This record gives sequence, C-alpha cells and structure tokens, in this order.
Amino acid sequence: MVSSQQTRRSVNEKLFDVFLYVIILLMMVITLFPFWNQVVISLSPGSLAFSTGVQLWPSRVTFDSYVMAMKYQSLWTGFANSGIRAIVGVVLSLILTSMFAYPLSKKGLPFNSLLTAFIIFTMLFKGGLIPNYILIKKLGLYNSMWALILPGVISAFNVLIMRNFFKSIPEGLEESAKVDGAGYFLIFWKIVLPLSKPVLATVALWVAVGHWNAWFDSLIYISDPNKQVLQVVLRKIIVDNNMDELNAMLYRTDQSGAFSGRQLQATMIMMSIIPMLLVYPFVQKYFVKGIMIGALKG
Repeated sequence: MVSSQQTRRSVNEKLFDVFLYVIILLMMVITLFPFWNQVVISLSPGSLAFSTGVQLWPSRVTFDSYVMAMKYQSLWTGFANSGIRAIVGVVLSLILTSMFAYPLSKKGLPFNSLLTAFIIFTMLFKGGLIPNYILIKKLGLYNSMWALILPGVISAFNVLIMRNFFKSIPEGLEESAKVDGAGYFLIFWKIVLPLSKPVLATVALWVAVGHWNAWFDSLIYISDPNKQVLQVVLRKIIVDNNMDELNAMLYRTDQSGAFSGRQLQATMIMMSIIPMLLVYPFVQKYFVKGIMIGALKG
C-alpha cells in the first residue's frame, strides 16, 4: 500500500516536473524570440526586411548593415556619452553607497534604526518630476552629464543590500584588525571591501544596466544633441521614426537601395545590447551570491 502511494506520488511529481519544464521552455522562447528576430534582420540582406513571415535564419549572412551603422556619427556620440555615464555612475555609486551602508551595518551606530527608516521612506515617497526638474535647474546641472548621474548616485535599495551583506562579515575579522591598531577606514578598505566582491559586482551590474538603458532623464535634462545618450539616439530612430539623418547618409554613400530602415534599426539595437552582453559574464559568478546574501542576511 505504501509502495503504491509512493509510486503514484513519484509519477505525479514527474508529471509536474514535465509541466514546469514546458512552461519554462515557452517562457524562454517568448523572451528570446524578439532578440533573435533582431539578430536575423540585422545580419540579412536589405530585401529580407520587407519579407513577411517568420525568419529563423538569414538567407545570407552579411555584416554590411553593421559597417553602414558604424558610419552614423550620432551613434558613436551616444555610445561615448552612455559609456561615460555608466562608468562614472558605477564608480561613484559603489564608493558612496558602500561608505553609506558600512556604518549602518554596525549595531552601535547612534540612531541606526531611525536612519534605516528614513532610507526606506525614500523608497516609498519621491519628490516628483517637476520638483526634480526645478532642482536640477537651480543647481546649474541642466544640460550637463552630472544631471544624469548625481540624482541617482545612491539608491536606497542598494544601500540596504550592501548593509545586509556587510552584516554577514564575521565581526572577529574586524576585532582582530582593531587589536593590531587598524582604524575603521583601514578596516573598511583592506578587509570589508575585498570580502564584498559579490555584492559590489551585483550592485555595479544593476547600476551599469540602469545607466546604459536610461533615456527619459536625458530627454528632459539634456538639450545639446552632442550630449545625448545612446538610448535617446535610438529612440529618435525607432520610436519617433526620425530617419532623416540616416537617409541622408545613405544617399551620400550611394547605398540608399541596399539597406532598409528596419534593417538599420535592428542593427543599432543589437549594437546597443552588445556592451552589456560582454560585461555580464565577468560579474555573473558573483551575481547570485551577492544578491542572496545581501537580501537575506541581517
């Protein structure tokens, strides 16, 4: 009787596992297909962009559209601005967030609970778009890269994640360093930060992706076209369908009939994704550990 119940239970579990795998497979296909579709269009001849039906593989692989997209000056300007924004934003965010979170991880810090509650309060309530715009103007940051970096340089969520990770570091390590005469700053720099690579890499990835994909703040605070980030350049081409500059470039090179707007759009989308795809493998090994410990400890 027991063995038959165990057999039925094991069969049910296997059926449930199959159901889960099917659901996960469908979600994976739904998620990856738009990405793969853009890859196929960007690697195909211009005529494929006007064809109907689903294309799972390009009829002929060509990188001509990538060569042509690289001649688009606004694209490189956007790349440079987004790269500067992401690098400076990540460095400042890691420095300031870690220095803010480390004292909060100490039980003896005066008003620790009050400060933590204040941080959580900022996650629930914000000033709004118009007050932020007025503040940026009053501070003289309008039309400056700092208007895109400084307002979000410290994230309350990242502070809490780092604080909880710092709490998981054994106190004995810091106590032994204090016995040897090390101060708080030396302990923080020489002991805490080297042991916090998982959470630092995790936060760095979040901040970098956030800066790289951001476009709305640049659209509001930046009026100089030479200071616009990559996502605003792509938005003008894809969403606003502003192809004037691209079409002019095609006519100047006598290749207006070799490419389609849809093909160049797909190519630029892929070029904007490639940097994050190259960065992720280097931080992936720290990502799971950093988010799990930072979210659960403390």
